[in-house]
Amino acid sequence: LSNMGERKVLNKYFPPDFDPSKIPRTKKADLNPNFVVRMMLPMSVRCMTCGEYMYKGKKFNSRKEDVEGPEGEYLGIKIFRFYFKCITCSAEFTIKTDPKNMDYAVEGGAKANFVPYKDEEKQRQEQLDAREASEKD
Repeated sequence: LSNMGERKVLNKYFPPDFDPSKIPRTKKADLNPNFVVRMMLPMSVRCMTCGEYMYKGKKFNSRKEDVEGPEGEYLGIKIFRFYFKCITCSAEFTIKTDPKNMDYAVEGGAKANFVPYKDEEKQRQEQLDAREASEKD
């Protein structure tokens, strides 16, 4: 007879002496908080080891972890760290979330490329701050 019908069986056979309490269960706290996520680079970066440019939108399998300690949270928002590997030399670089500026920050192993519109926004904000300070005087 064929084995194809056996694949579709939903209830499996349990022997009469089966005891489900003897099956070892892992607790959620024991699970590794590092896990692999497939994500795109949030910004263009340059590897500090080999000088390779990796552009925004390049897909990577990265490791994600929670940032520990006092800098692990900003106004109740969790901060995450992502570990990427360079496409050329496989050197590791890290990027973490920056909820204060609604952006990402490169921590090490790579350097973020210059983005002109961010510089314009920064200059505009500085001008507004200077104007407000002069109006208060």
